[in-house]
Amino acid sequence: MTTDSLRLLESNAAAIYSREELTERLKEKRSLRIKLGVDPTRPDLTFGHMVVFNKLRQFQDAGHTAVLIIGDFTTLIGDPSGRSSTRPVLTKEEIRENARTYVEQAYRILDESRTEVRFNSEWFGRMGFEDCLQLARHMTVARMLERDDFSKRYQNQTPISLIEFLYPLVQGYDSLMVQADVELGGTDQTFNCLVARQIQKDAGQREQIVLTLPLLVGTDGTKKMSKSQDNYIAFNDSPKDIFGKVMSIGDDLMETYYRLLLLADETEIARVKSGHPMAAKKELARRLTDRIHGKGCGQHELEQFEKVFSRNETPDEMPVFSHAALALGEQAPPLLSIVSATGLFASKKEVRRLIEQGSLRIDGARQSDPFLPMQPPAAPRVIQVGKRTFFRLEG
Repeated sequence: MTTDSLRLLESNAAAIYSREELTERLKEKRSLRIKLGVDPTRPDLTFGHMVVFNKLRQFQDAGHTAVLIIGDFTTLIGDPSGRSSTRPVLTKEEIRENARTYVEQAYRILDESRTEVRFNSEWFGRMGFEDCLQLARHMTVARMLERDDFSKRYQNQTPISLIEFLYPLVQGYDSLMVQADVELGGTDQTFNCLVARQIQKDAGQREQIVLTLPLLVGTDGTKKMSKSQDNYIAFNDSPKDIFGKVMSIGDDLMETYYRLLLLADETEIARVKSGHPMAAKKELARRLTDRIHGKGCGQHELEQFEKVFSRNETPDEMPVFSHAALALGEQAPPLLSIVSATGLFASKKEVRRLIEQGSLRIDGARQSDPFLPMQPPAAPRVIQVGKRTFFRLEG
């Protein structure tokens, strides 16, 4: 292991427990087992996950094995990391559906030939209550309350379920079962990952090295990227949505996104800082769209973006709806009903707000009356809502 290779594996790390142990383990010149666990609480991976997947891919490229654990069992508990309240409990059916595409999405970043996929129900599904009690012996209540989110909730008299106390132990047991050499996680996973070291030590197994990575700030510019905060970019977003969401981030986030998502080095960061922010953001959006959807997708979205935002033209591609299908039998339903019926927006309330704010145009003319009667058009009409949503209405 060369100094440059070690430096690459350590790049962007928030903390390593410990660097000396990692250096020694790498000197063994064998394929280390690099563990990453993801709980399928929702159906999509986000760019927040990409930060740790990038690091996992770097280990793969250095000749090591990625052990991707799909936490179908741990999702039943609910990871309390960074939470101020208990997570909602999902059913097994919801978890199974959420996990369905996780592996496929992961392979957009990972090398499939060097990835070992495990579901932790494989071992927890066989455990009995006595096994659970033995696992609980590894931890004290006092140690659990050292954890920041538990401590804050306890001080604020916010309920903490006993099952949440078990989560770090369960995650740690995963490391024992797969004989992890290194575990990756966000900084909010530090406590859980360190618990695994204790469990491995107690079992006579070598303790894993823990490498944590920064949490990616979401598109709102303030909070950790999260679906619950609606500030996320998902692997399963369309090329248009990925490009548009990246273009919506603040200029102050660009350096972080270049570093954590594109793994830009100092030379590239210097170039980004010295260039025009809009050009740098377009390049960021283009490359990230390519990263998820394949080479060329980003360039196409860039061209469409420039048509709409730089030249005030309509995009080449947009959804097409018929008046008859949206009107549901009415001859001249209100504009609000027509736009809501497309399904392009989260709610009718959102559509009404956008119309009343003057964010809707029909063939380029602004319309602010949500109750404007909409007759079947004699010729196709282009309706634009907000900056990025276009659709064509036909008779």
